[in-house]
Amino acid sequence: MKKYDVFGVGNALVDIIAFIEPMFLEKQNITKGVMTLVDETRQGQILADLHEAKKELRSGGSAANTMIAIANSGGACAYSGKVTKDTYGEFYKKDMEEAGVFFETEPDLEGHTGTCVVLTTPDAERTMLTSLGISTSLAPADIDIERLKVSKFVYVEGYLWDGDSTKKASELAMSEAKKHNVKVAFTYSDPFCVNRSRDEFIHLTKEYVDVVFCNTEEGLALSGKTDPREAVEFISKLADYVFMTAGKDGAYVAEKGMISLVPGFPVKPIDTTGAGDAFAAGVLYGLTNGYSNKKAARWGNYVASRIVQEVGPRLTIKLMGRQDEILKDFKD
Repeated sequence: MKKYDVFGVGNALVDIIAFIEPMFLEKQNITKGVMTLVDETRQGQILADLHEAKKELRSGGSAANTMIAIANSGGACAYSGKVTKDTYGEFYKKDMEEAGVFFETEPDLEGHTGTCVVLTTPDAERTMLTSLGISTSLAPADIDIERLKVSKFVYVEGYLWDGDSTKKASELAMSEAKKHNVKVAFTYSDPFCVNRSRDEFIHLTKEYVDVVFCNTEEGLALSGKTDPREAVEFISKLADYVFMTAGKDGAYVAEKGMISLVPGFPVKPIDTTGAGDAFAAGVLYGLTNGYSNKKAARWGNYVASRIVQEVGPRLTIKLMGRQDEILKDFKD
């Protein structure tokens, strides 16, 4: 009997959402609308200059966002990520558990919990400054193998391929999943991740992965193709199931080589941050609750359509119990 629907592995980052005027970005020489990696000193300077700004804290990180959205849909999740015994680390654990995700880790006594300062201007555009902190030291010993064993899926984010110890932790999670009849889901995370680690991603997908998540740009980067359907076809030769988002058109689904395009939900987006994380959450909820792949993708499209109408990667509405209502007219 499986206790958890999904066991997530990823970077543990506290999102510090600050509401600012555009002039702040100009004064700080920060490029608007992009994500920039910064060191802890620079992050500290930015936070000091934001002391009078209105701020909100949320536990985050790509895979963590997915776990939270699964819990919002009614699923059971656990998560492995690295924090320290500082104020942000204590907040992270408390916030994850309040969101319905089991988070248990042995916090480090040194270093700083990773943070992502999200600078939100009145036009709802978000500019992110990320200091990965202790999250980059996630190691095999941090993976809770016993909880992984009692999960239906393990879900690993491609961002972890930027560090040696995080790679080893991810590969351990995948290999242990294979030993214990746990399905492996992997997200390519970002075109930059794909371009840096393409050969490794192809090997991993062939070796371990049951379900691939990517967006069109990532799929094209991995496959080397220029046509989205050809990209899906390429990846479907590496893994049995592929879910590739296609923006307003919905999502491509490949099931053992058979490719379909599942339509999305037309909405006017105000912030696309976290849309891919939300889509993966909807699909994984569906797959762990007996949905067909197409129906799971349709629910994923709906969850993503809701998140792009929010500022930030956290839903402010509860989706639990709404599946039948939303999907009643969907035909496979």
